[in-house]
Amino acid sequence: MMDVKLMKLRKFNMIMGTFHLIQGVLMIFLATTVIQKIGEFSPQVTQYYLSYNIETQTLENASKVLFELPFGILVAVFLLLSAAAHALISLPKKTNDIYNRDLAVGINKFRWFEYALSSSVMIILISTLFGIYDIGSLILIFAANFSMNMFGLLMEELNSTKDKVNWGPFIWGSVAGIAPWIVILVYMLGNNNLDMVPWFVWAIVITYFIAFNTFPINMILQYKKVGKWKDYIYGERVYITLSLIAKTVLAWLVFFGAMQP
Repeated sequence: MMDVKLMKLRKFNMIMGTFHLIQGVLMIFLATTVIQKIGEFSPQVTQYYLSYNIETQTLENASKVLFELPFGILVAVFLLLSAAAHALISLPKKTNDIYNRDLAVGINKFRWFEYALSSSVMIILISTLFGIYDIGSLILIFAANFSMNMFGLLMEELNSTKDKVNWGPFIWGSVAGIAPWIVILVYMLGNNNLDMVPWFVWAIVITYFIAFNTFPINMILQYKKVGKWKDYIYGERVYITLSLIAKTVLAWLVFFGAMQP
């Protein structure tokens, strides 16, 4: 019975990975050949620092452009990272065996490392749409989001062999995960004319908020062992489905959002 479940899960991963791959390749094609505006949209990442003014003998705020962010390509990378992760856990026998062995004890390391990278890339892209170009802020946003996913991995590792659930990593991961959105909201609410905020901005915020909450809800249902979630593999399939839906909607919103004024 378990072997049949794992075989179906392997095929499911292959199918979902293919969907991610097709979309990622299509985005690269659109960004580099068809939609010129996407290819040209490259936010400038800046560094802020204090510079000494010899004439006034004072420290003054200064900045310099470090590099331009290849926005369209990075949105595609967001999807391609997921495609690569699905391929890694379903195609090579060695990694598929590790994946299956971990699932048996309620852990999926591959998922959390993939989420840590892909969702951190996306939160950086969303941040730039809201005007966050400072390299220091972007590094901290990336690190906080990465840490959130590592807390997810820690949650599974701590509770894989225990009857009583330790919710500590879940709580602290939620704190780390909400931090980047507080920064984004500060930038967004700095606009005194919120009625003039483009539709796609609200769409991105709402979509990410919904996605942000569905993943932890799935985890709660797993550890509360509610209904079908008593089977860890069922929860794994839900994670995979949520990942495709959320990433597809979010990626295309952000991709075409870059074309807006």
